[in-house]
Amino acid sequence: MPILFFQTTSMSDLPTNNKQPLAIPDCKHFAGYKPCFPETNCLDECADPQPYGTRILIVNLEAMGNVLVTTTLLPAIKRKYPQSTISWITLPNACRLLDNNPMIEHVYVWEPASWLKLQGMCFDVVMNIDKSVHAGAFTMSTNAGMKLGYGMNDNGVIIPLNPEAEYNYRLGLDDHLKFRVNQKSNAQLLTEAMGLEYRRDPYMLNLTTEEELYCHNYRREAGITAPTIVGFNTGCSLLYPNKKMTVNQHVVLIEELSRRNDLQLLLLGGPEDTERNAEIARCVGGKVMSTPTTEGVRRGICYENLCDVIISGDSFGMHIAIGLRKYVIAWFGVSCPQEIDLFNRGVKVIPEGLVCSPCWKKECPYNLECIQMIDLDRILSAVDEFRLKKHAHRSTPAMT
Repeated sequence: MPILFFQTTSMSDLPTNNKQPLAIPDCKHFAGYKPCFPETNCLDECADPQPYGTRILIVNLEAMGNVLVTTTLLPAIKRKYPQSTISWITLPNACRLLDNNPMIEHVYVWEPASWLKLQGMCFDVVMNIDKSVHAGAFTMSTNAGMKLGYGMNDNGVIIPLNPEAEYNYRLGLDDHLKFRVNQKSNAQLLTEAMGLEYRRDPYMLNLTTEEELYCHNYRREAGITAPTIVGFNTGCSLLYPNKKMTVNQHVVLIEELSRRNDLQLLLLGGPEDTERNAEIARCVGGKVMSTPTTEGVRRGICYENLCDVIISGDSFGMHIAIGLRKYVIAWFGVSCPQEIDLFNRGVKVIPEGLVCSPCWKKECPYNLECIQMIDLDRILSAVDEFRLKKHAHRSTPAMT
């Protein structure tokens, strides 16, 4: 039987490719599959270089109102990292709150496809706002040079990731510190926890041109013509159902305010408030106008934008009003009024002499005294104070 010989080839005999690897542009516009501008070749020459700078990821998955509070960090981030690219991952119901925000490059919805992409990217800084296990676990899985805020240890326990985050971390563990001692707003707490300089930056909630036009047309078509528009944000999150007034309390306020000829009253809310708003409207007849409650978060923002004054509990609707820079009359019961900053555009109505408030309890053992004690007269006087200031401002002759 003949012996067969197989000729082998050493690695040195293989053809070599002496080409240098492609130089991928450091440019925010470059996607890797098509030119940024027609008739250009991004690999040869970038037509409009936009370097990434410091790559930052914000992880913020909790309450929608908290997402709006977190937007106050953006100016502080840009002060510290002028040339930077900010990405943000949040829950599907909150992502629309970040529409039309010029400081955010990418918004990712909390879903497996986003996790896969973000875990494959490199960031210089990851800021996790949320003290939750799932947000902390995701933060620990990211590839980042620096991680700030809150993470998770080997036992699955939420932990602070940097010294600046420790004070806010302690607030969640010490009721006396949170309820009686702390006087910092949530915006200040978050800014400082991320190692940023706090300058009391406002929320960033921006309407698009289309939304501004929608507000203008809706106002005209609905016959909203009064000098001052007062909106009632009637609901709150289902997570804390005791952060809303009773139907009867709303009726009392509407009946009284309807006597002011220069006011027009609107009911505001989301899908969970539809039946409740209908009940309030039935009780007061034509003294209040109901706005749609089932058209999505961006339309809900538009309806709040119609108003000059918003009356609300500590809820997502209150945060929208703050973001829109409306005059806010906010009442408090279970939550901490000192943690909310109205930015000198409103008043806080706080129960006096109630030792059990705030408490952050979902169920009340005391028959909701903090709700029963809401000072409706103070709310009415706050509306009148706004009316008088607005009238005085209109009456003041322009300086020449």
